[in-house]
Amino acid sequence: MVLADDRFAREDARQLWSAVMRLASYITDGRSSYGAVVEGGVVDFASRLGGRFPTLVDLIRAGGLHDARAAITETTPDFALSAITLTPPLLAPSMILCIGVNYANRNADFGDPAVPAYPSMFFRHPGSLVGAGEALVRPRVSEQFDYEGEIAMVIGREGRHVPKACAGNYILGYTLCNEGSVRDWMRHGKFNVTQGKNFDRSGSIGPWIVTADEIDPARPMHVTARLNGEVTQDDTTASMIFSFADLIAYVTTFMTIRPADVIATGTPVKRKSATGAPRWLKPGDVVEISSPELGTLQNNVVDEEPSCHLIKGEVQASKT
Repeated sequence: MVLADDRFAREDARQLWSAVMRLASYITDGRSSYGAVVEGGVVDFASRLGGRFPTLVDLIRAGGLHDARAAITETTPDFALSAITLTPPLLAPSMILCIGVNYANRNADFGDPAVPAYPSMFFRHPGSLVGAGEALVRPRVSEQFDYEGEIAMVIGREGRHVPKACAGNYILGYTLCNEGSVRDWMRHGKFNVTQGKNFDRSGSIGPWIVTADEIDPARPMHVTARLNGEVTQDDTTASMIFSFADLIAYVTTFMTIRPADVIATGTPVKRKSATGAPRWLKPGDVVEISSPELGTLQNNVVDEEPSCHLIKGEVQASKT
């Protein structure tokens, strides 16, 4: 366990995160891989780094960003973007922590005007998120399928009790997240929203991770959500109740953060429809979460397909 202190000065952070990259995971030629999105395509790290880091999660945990940066120096792309299918940037991260009600005025959605003293939190499992361009699945048990545009932090180093002033040194980069939600299932539990936040393939993350040194920490990041081309959420991180640094400082008071952990930082207020009624997602809808700094995360919506898990003998037995 690493305790935060002034050893991690800003110069040390610049050296650690000197690789300005857009890091992506994807499928190409039927195999899973990862690399850096550059002008003209993708530099494939899986083939260039000799198998030392099987996935992007492994690369981050092993501190291999310097190796990755060297791999893109004066080289040409291995694949065109059209030749890959993006997946979530981080396959099976150890933690996906989500922050609720973290933008100004969102409390009004819950009938509570008071500003919270502490962040609200819950976890998602990796299978609840798909990559950019993949379909979001509306579960057949509910029609109250919703979306939330967010910016997520990716952690780059282990830490516990991280002071707010040092928190930026622990951020490897940022990505976009559609924190898909099944609203009626969020009320199934008495004290949590876990069920409604964890349906398989109900949310998305990506399209890639933009490393932190490409982001000016003094300038708020912009996030916009569109449903079928119509802007439904539009705000900047200046409206967050708890900043990126606040969240890292708070979270690390009770748990250790580790490389490749993900923290989704909350969603802005959603504009109401003309009738005031919620606009639940339905098959054929297209959701876009975008940021000038991070790109665009786009997904279409499909219905969950019926399935049968009975093996042949069980099916026969059920008929007798």
